Amino acid sequence: MILKLLMAWAGGYLLGSIPPGIFWARVIKHIDVRDHGSGRTGGSNVWRSAGFLAAFLTSACDALKGAAAIWVARALGLDPWAIAIAGALSIVGHNYSIYLGFKGGAGTMTSVGVAAALWPWTLPMLVGGGLIAVLLVGHTSVSSILVAIALPIIFTARGDIPSAVGFGIITMALTLWSLRPNIKRLLKREERFIPLYWEKPPLIRISRHPADQKSTPKVQTS
Repeated sequence: MILKLLMAWAGGYLLGSIPPGIFWARVIKHIDVRDHGSGRTGGSNVWRSAGFLAAFLTSACDALKGAAAIWVARALGLDPWAIAIAGALSIVGHNYSIYLGFKGGAGTMTSVGVAAALWPWTLPMLVGGGLIAVLLVGHTSVSSILVAIALPIIFTARGDIPSAVGFGIITMALTLWSLRPNIKRLLKREERFIPLYWEKPPLIRISRHPADQKSTPKVQTS
């Protein structure tokens, strides 16, 4: 059993450490995404740096590697607590990848993949809610924060305490810790917008938008 635990937990971390964002940004845009924007390897920074297609493929692969961590743990016949921790370790791998000098992303799509593998109904809830938040405010960080907070709540409401604690709470803490710079920018109303809102502001403005400055009349002084 100890060997199986080590295999599942090490496997979860190593799967999470795989950086598809670097691969897709290089294939599609011929850039190293770490040299652009926030330097993160997740879908948000890939979108800003390499375009929507690269971001979509990155997000899909990030979700799949999270789900794979759960599938491996289940295949090894582990109990719910051990399976949940394997999922959390895939987030650790994504955020602190051994292949990237212990750097990475914020883990949102990887956590969505883990959650979906634990309970498939979380996929439409998290993806749907996250997309609505992004489209309303124009910040992927807000969506990531909401997803992180929702994880332990969803699994607690379902009565799945191992997933709520072993995965949900740990993942929430990891995501919020990784998003510290984004939270500071949100508080200052200086958060970056997604490319969709580079020219026009979203419906709900949490941060100042360049269009606001353009529309503000200049005060003439004599």
